[in-house]
Amino acid sequence: MSFIQYLLDENVDLLLRVELLNCEPTMVVWRIGDPGAPSKGSLDPEILCWCEQNGFILVTNNRKSMPRHITDHIKNGRHVPGIFELNPNMSIRETVEELLLIWGASEM
Repeated sequence: MSFIQYLLDENVDLLLRVELLNCEPTMVVWRIGDPGAPSKGSLDPEILCWCEQNGFILVTNNRKSMPRHITDHIKNGRHVPGIFELNPNMSIRETVEELLLIWGASEM
């Protein structure tokens, strides 16, 4: 079983989760707004704290404010298991393949 758990930002296409779970049903892929996850509309710093406390890697397409928030988070002595900013030039299929590769490698 992999140790990686993904939290998808609320603006990430839901198809990404659908395709990830189609390929690997045992994968943990939550989305902001899911029960137990941060609620929709949560501020970026709150999401980063939640990921830190719950051991989730954030998958986001927020290239405007998230880099600033992650910098502030780390400067304040905090950490996160990881954050992946989606490449807008990659297809859903390519993104799924990359996230599956990372997830699978964590089992080694």
